[in-house]
Amino acid sequence: MKNIAILALSVLSISVARAQVSKDFRLGAKIGATYSSISGDNVSQIAGPNFNSDLGNYKWGYNAGFTANVPISSDGFFSLQPELLYNRKGYEVNSKQTSNLPNEVSAVEFKQQRVLHYLDVPILARINAGGLFFELGPQMSFLFGSTNKQQTTTRFSNGTNDKVEDNGSFQDFTGIARGDKYKSDLTQFDISGVAGIGFMTEGGLSLDLRYARGFHSLLDTKNVTLSQNPKAFNNVFTLQLGYLLPFGQ
Repeated sequence: MKNIAILALSVLSISVARAQVSKDFRLGAKIGATYSSISGDNVSQIAGPNFNSDLGNYKWGYNAGFTANVPISSDGFFSLQPELLYNRKGYEVNSKQTSNLPNEVSAVEFKQQRVLHYLDVPILARINAGGLFFELGPQMSFLFGSTNKQQTTTRFSNGTNDKVEDNGSFQDFTGIARGDKYKSDLTQFDISGVAGIGFMTEGGLSLDLRYARGFHSLLDTKNVTLSQNPKAFNNVFTLQLGYLLPFGQ
């Protein structure tokens, strides 16, 4: 986390320096939603046998943070977009039981979420075509928290429901039971490739859609002996609303 913070401060320092020579330098904040899951070989080993990695089964979350836009070319066509963001990622597992139930029960639904809390530092190259812009570049991430959430919904034949939440233990990819905030089975750092498209008004209001794919396995297997080496990678879509103020001369 210290290295990421130093990198973020360095990027922002460069941005401030450029602000002295460019009237197009902007600084602001962003907030938005995340839609995330994981993928990879034997990914069910971390998420369980009922895990589905299809796009419709991703988990909703949110993000927020600070952003800057630093012109590279004199006409503003090329720029650099460094950011410091909190991103709530993770995955969700859903299953449903409809057989071998009491007569008064029609179904029992199970939902499990692994919520992953990340500090992300994307540094993106940006092409500005009028208000439309395109982004591409790397993102460094630090995992600072993990929470396991479970919910059981019993649906009765008379139309009523009973929901019970239990943020208790879960089994990690080695089959060992862990507490709901355990995260030592996961790697602390990730590097992702990010691509995005968006639109920004002359006043600085922006809306962008991004996709980030992790290149570093989410599972920390370096001190574990396994018959196979399972891998899981973060997959995250983000929709962000931002406001960037001009700070140049």
